[in-house]
Amino acid sequence: MKKEELHEEEIKELLDDLHLYKKVIGYLIALLLVGVAIYYLAEDAGWTSHVLDWLHLVVRWAHIVLGIAWIGASFYFIFLENSLNRTNNLRDELAGNLWAIHGGGFYYIEKYKVAPGQLPEKLHWFKFEAYFTWLSGALLLLMVYYMNAGSYMIDREVADISESTAVSIGIGSLISGWLIYDFLCRTSLLQKKKAFALIGLIIVAGYAWLLSHYLSGRAAFIHVGALLGTMMVGNVFFVIIPSQKALVRAAKAGQAPNPELGKYAGLRSLHNNYMTLPVLFTMISNHFPVTFGHAWNWAILLGLTLTSVAVRHYINEHEKGRQLAYLLLIAFIGLIALVFVTAPATKSATGKKVTFTQVAPLFEKHCTSCHSSRPTDEIYKVAPNGVMFDSPEKIRAMADKIMTRAVHTQSMPQGNKTGMTKEERELIGDWIRQGANID
Repeated sequence: MKKEELHEEEIKELLDDLHLYKKVIGYLIALLLVGVAIYYLAEDAGWTSHVLDWLHLVVRWAHIVLGIAWIGASFYFIFLENSLNRTNNLRDELAGNLWAIHGGGFYYIEKYKVAPGQLPEKLHWFKFEAYFTWLSGALLLLMVYYMNAGSYMIDREVADISESTAVSIGIGSLISGWLIYDFLCRTSLLQKKKAFALIGLIIVAGYAWLLSHYLSGRAAFIHVGALLGTMMVGNVFFVIIPSQKALVRAAKAGQAPNPELGKYAGLRSLHNNYMTLPVLFTMISNHFPVTFGHAWNWAILLGLTLTSVAVRHYINEHEKGRQLAYLLLIAFIGLIALVFVTAPATKSATGKKVTFTQVAPLFEKHCTSCHSSRPTDEIYKVAPNGVMFDSPEKIRAMADKIMTRAVHTQSMPQGNKTGMTKEERELIGDWIRQGANID
């Protein structure tokens, strides 16, 4: 293929991509318009909260399904890379091969050192799983956090900032984090894996520390996860897919593909592999205030990141035939240490009797605006998780959870929007320690 023809091939490829992205954007705009129409119809019918709940459910469900598809493909191809036979009975053009059995069938996979002599008519690409995982995650971030920044992103006891400032910090962390990471990847440091991993960990720890000093613990955790997810999709969009396209173009042109492109993309793919487990934790972290509600929450997140990376590295090395069982021991010890570090301080009940009559007004003031059969909160129109404090019996039944959320982690009320004081938390804590008596 001549240079002119190769140039035409690049233009055609670009136009095909633009046409595809135009279609995707068109579908997304159509879905958005349908969503807006449904929202206004629901508002007229008084179903706003109900419809929003379903919208959150569908987007979150889609995000999880797409994430499974993306991460599953990532794990599978890293497994292939780690498990290839690279020595026995290989043709010269092969980097390795693998026999596998799954679902009642046998599979035989070959990996070429660079590219086959002749490309097949159809190549399977793995990219839209990544793109749509990120897009659905960004939509969730907008719907849950940015549209409700006052409740989910701001904790006045952490930093007294405006909603616009909180959102700007969140978005700024994603953009700046990707730019710093991408810059480091384009330096010689990339080839020094241990040094790169250490510096990368320090940068993540720095973002976790910074975010935890301006945003609520819950928002800080989710933004660290979103930052890692942005790095991962950035790797796919800006590096891995363009490198693969360059290899395909060269193969079509009958030119020798540049093997460095594949190696560079492979390193970025390996980075994604190690970032997946920390990202998955941050996706579920909002259910565990014992982590994000801790005074040293950024350090807890760093500890969980280290343990998950140790587990991932063990798996990767195990697939290569290297047994590094000590990594699992390190991860186990790390988790046990975190259990002890996050344990609430042991405190006995005070000698002064605290009655339900004393704490009941506190629940009315700080809790029942959300946790009741008829919430008055501007965001929650249905009691979160079905938890209601409409009667003394229902409050007593949730005493353990109240102790965790309102007293130990102080993660409730959400963002402390009602201004619950330390003294009020301690009064509720003493009431629970004394047996949560409602007589």
